[in-house]
This record gives sequence, C-alpha cells and structure tokens, in this order.
Amino acid sequence: MVPTDIGAPEGRPVAEGLFTWPADEPRLIGSRSADGEYSFPAREGEEQVLLNNRGTLWGFTTQQFRPPSPPYDGNDTAETFEPYALGYVELPGQLLVQARFTEPDPAKLHIGQEMELRIVPYTVEPDGTAVLTFAFAPIEGDPS
Repeated sequence: MVPTDIGAPEGRPVAEGLFTWPADEPRLIGSRSADGEYSFPAREGEEQVLLNNRGTLWGFTTQQFRPPSPPYDGNDTAETFEPYALGYVELPGQLLVQARFTEPDPAKLHIGQEMELRIVPYTVEPDGTAVLTFAFAPIEGDPS
C-alpha cells in the first residue's frame, strides 16, 4: 500500500524530470507543444511546464497481483505484494495523467472525485535509499 500521510519523504526520484523535488507543493513536469498540446512526461524540444497538482478521477482499476518482472521492479514478493489502485486523473485544461493512487480500496474511489498529487516511496534500493514516485490522493472532504 502507498502511504497517504507520510510528510515529505526522504529519497531520490524514480527518474529525473518527472516531478519537482524536493518541493513543498510538488508538481509534475510536462511540456507544451507549439500548437498548445500538453504532454507528460515532458517531450524534448518542447516548452517545459509545471502541470496542475489537482484534478479529477477519470477512470481506475486495481492491481490485485504482483506484476511480472521486468518491467516491475518493486522490492516485494508475490507473498508480500499489496494491491493498489491506478488510473487516470484529468488535470483541468491540460491532459489525462496515468498514475498510482494512494487509496487502494476501490470502494473509496469514484469517478469525478477530486485528487491531489503526492510524492511517495515506491521501493527501497539495496543500500536503503528510498526511491520516490508520484501518486494521486483523494482530497479529504471531497463532496462529489
């Protein structure tokens, strides 16, 4: 399970150029083409832009079993794997972003729900360094 309230985690980003870090209010780094179309991750040769850090849940599913390795590189096993939710968040006026969610219970997610970007631990390297990635969390008290 991806924790929802961990403060500012220590570690390194899973890849450079995906999100601002360290940051009090992290943002995904996207790009905008000459015709105004947004992309994430950012494309080379296009204007880099910080994407909205809030959006609405557009669609989701749950991952109930450990994905095959590679490409999955989590440090869990089939026995210790914890299911998670993933899907798309619509960033207003920009694009749909595919991401993991901090809430694994599909009963607590619904289309149109307000979501906010979080930076969370993804895995731990052999030397103990946390590898961080982005996820979206439901906004507390969302009435939708």
